[in-house]
Amino acid sequence: MVTVKAASAEPPTVLIFGDSLSAGYGIEVDQSWATLLQARLEEQGYEHRVVNASISGETTAGGATRIDTALNDFSPDLIILELGANDGLRGFPATRIKANLETIVRRAKASGAAVILLGIRIPTNYGPRYSAEFEGVFRQVAKDFDVQWIEFFMEGIALDNELLQDDRIHPNAVAQPMLLDNAWPIISATLGD
Repeated sequence: MVTVKAASAEPPTVLIFGDSLSAGYGIEVDQSWATLLQARLEEQGYEHRVVNASISGETTAGGATRIDTALNDFSPDLIILELGANDGLRGFPATRIKANLETIVRRAKASGAAVILLGIRIPTNYGPRYSAEFEGVFRQVAKDFDVQWIEFFMEGIALDNELLQDDRIHPNAVAQPMLLDNAWPIISATLGD
């Protein structure tokens, strides 16, 4: 006689889809804000599992290329989209960055996933015109697709050398709880909907 166990429902999935800021570049993975997010969700009584599909060096074009695979592989209920920093540091046109983010958000929403967009800023030496265009991309995409967003994911961290690795770009282990705190209000509000 063969007994069949009832299949347990899979927990809802939160997919972090970003670059080195979310991949835990230069630190132990268990110190990254993504790992800390999993712990906080558990502490707060959420059953969600966090999948971190972030890749150091990723651009919005790379994200647009691999979003369909990520959606198929993980069937996320919520996507936390943190891409654009590498595009900005390379001076890619804001119109191209916007088009790529739109592709990612459009496909994510079509899959039924909620989306949170984490805004990025670039160093001031890129000039006020480009900086304004770059930062405006996140605001416009959030507005056009009615997605929740935060203006600056690295708020309180980006200009504090005590919170950055030696490259003065990537947040260190001490900064990771701050990154989570920056994103948490919008994550908890979205999960509470």
